[in-house]
Amino acid sequence: MAREHVAAAGQIKLVLFDMDNVLCHYNRQARAAYLARIAGSSPDQVYEAIWGSGFEFLGDNGALDAADYLRGFGERLNYPLSLDEWLAARRHAMPPDMAVLEIVGNLAGSVNVAVLTNNTTLVADHIDVLFPELRPLFGAKIFAAARFKVAKPNPDCYRLCLRELQVPPAAVLFVDDHPANVTGARDAGLFAHHHTTAEALRQALVAHGILSA
Repeated sequence: MAREHVAAAGQIKLVLFDMDNVLCHYNRQARAAYLARIAGSSPDQVYEAIWGSGFEFLGDNGALDAADYLRGFGERLNYPLSLDEWLAARRHAMPPDMAVLEIVGNLAGSVNVAVLTNNTTLVADHIDVLFPELRPLFGAKIFAAARFKVAKPNPDCYRLCLRELQVPPAAVLFVDDHPANVTGARDAGLFAHHHTTAEALRQALVAHGILSA
C-alpha cells in the first residue's frame, strides 16, 4: 500500500472508524458456528449460504431492508431465525478491542469521532445490544453503510456519511482494516489509515497531529 499521506496540523476534525476488526475483533467463522448450532446445520453450510452466496452484501449495501434481510437470512439457513438469535450470534463473534477503544477515548476533546461500518441497518439499530461499549464513545454517530444504500469501498458511501455528519472530506481521517476500503476513502478525498494494530493506530494519530506523542 502507498505510504500514508499525513494531514497538516489541526486539519483533522473527525476520525471515522470502521467497526469490525478495528473497534472489535470480528470472527466470522465463530458466528457461522454459533448459527449452525441454532439451525442444526454445519458451519460450512452456514458460511456458504450467507457469505459465499453474496447474500450478506445485499444487507451491507441496503439492497434489502432490515425485515427482508432477517427473513432472507433465515430462509438461507432453512430455519426461522429470530432477531434475538441473530443478535446473539453477531455479538458472540465481535468481542471489543479494548486497546483501540482506549485510544478512541483519548481522542475526546481533540477531535470528533464516528463509525462507518459495512453492515445492515440492524447493526446500527441494535448497537447497544451488540456492542454497548460504543455508545459512550460515539453517541449517535454510528452508521451502517446500508443506510446510504451503498457500501465501502464505493467513494459515495463515505461522501454520504460525511454529508450526514456535515464534515468535509479533507478534514477527516478514516481508519479501516481492509486496504480496498482505505483506497476508496482516499478516492473520496479523505485521509485514511490502514489499521493493523492498536499501536500502529496510535502512531498514525500522532503523525496526523491528533494525539500527543
